[in-house]
Amino acid sequence: MSLRSKTDPSPHGLTKGKAATINDIARLSGVSKKTVSRIINNSPLVRKDTREKVEALMREVGYTPDPLARGLAFRRSFLIGMVYDNPTAQYIVDMQYGALDALRGSSFELVVHPCDSRSPGYIDGVRRFVQQQKLHGVILVPRASEDQALVDMLDEIGCRFTRIASLPLDETSQMVVTHDRDGAAEAADYLLSLGHRDIALVTGPSAYRSAHERTAGFIDALAKRGIELPPARIVEAGYTFESGVAAAEKLLLGKQRPTAIFTGNDEMAAGIYKVALRAGINIPRQLSIIGYDDSPLASRLWPSLTSVRRHTRDTGRTAAAMLIQPDGQAVMQHASVRPHLIVRDSCQPPED
Repeated sequence: MSLRSKTDPSPHGLTKGKAATINDIARLSGVSKKTVSRIINNSPLVRKDTREKVEALMREVGYTPDPLARGLAFRRSFLIGMVYDNPTAQYIVDMQYGALDALRGSSFELVVHPCDSRSPGYIDGVRRFVQQQKLHGVILVPRASEDQALVDMLDEIGCRFTRIASLPLDETSQMVVTHDRDGAAEAADYLLSLGHRDIALVTGPSAYRSAHERTAGFIDALAKRGIELPPARIVEAGYTFESGVAAAEKLLLGKQRPTAIFTGNDEMAAGIYKVALRAGINIPRQLSIIGYDDSPLASRLWPSLTSVRRHTRDTGRTAAAMLIQPDGQAVMQHASVRPHLIVRDSCQPPED
């Protein structure tokens, strides 16, 4: 049979004597041209059964990819970006470790982009980062994840993303929810169970939705037990050690100091430890303290800090895994990482 006979039909409907094209392969295998391109370029983003079917067809019809087609086939790199504006270094490190856990063995690599969301040009900076690196997708870490203008820009340029936030802000397939309100409520319930009634709260910065969620969760839990938190017992700080020191000086150096303090993160709790030590206030006999994050710092302080564990590494792992789902595979739904209280030595019932 002559391969060049145009009257002798191919079993696949291909014209004899004419090489099959990538469009032919896509049509005959019932997949998109983009999927064929990914198979040609050994992308991990294709299901095994789809890959095997398309590769068998290419062998059967003798399809050889055009080198130019290979060069143009993949418009994006095997890079996952992480965009963050967060002052807590350990939180970012743990988030990165989690993402790397998910990417290990996948052909994807992680690149990071710290930014200042208060800067007027930061969204343009993220746009350049995404486009120059040809990112496959982006993990948005609080507070960047809370900025709808940033998300709108990513939608506009067609960049997939996963948002990490304390409450749902988007489609479930694009969210990892950390339920910060629940963690703060558990801290409040624990202090009340110990008998504390004069309680103070050191919040994170008001620009962070997590600070609002933890504040609301803590105050609401107290209110359910008939305890109202006076404005003088609420101090806004900046999620940093230094801001924790400043907040503690307001709360502990007067005549009427609280018997317990809940802080929005462990860094600020460490600042409170410093002021208490300097003022001769014994922890936990004279002052109980609860942090948030359960970072490595919590177990290294003395006495060890009771803290709300929010599973940061698991959060990063989940967010990255959502971005590298193969074509046609069901996307994770309702992804969430729930916090819980880790009780250590920094709390006890108040003195009589």
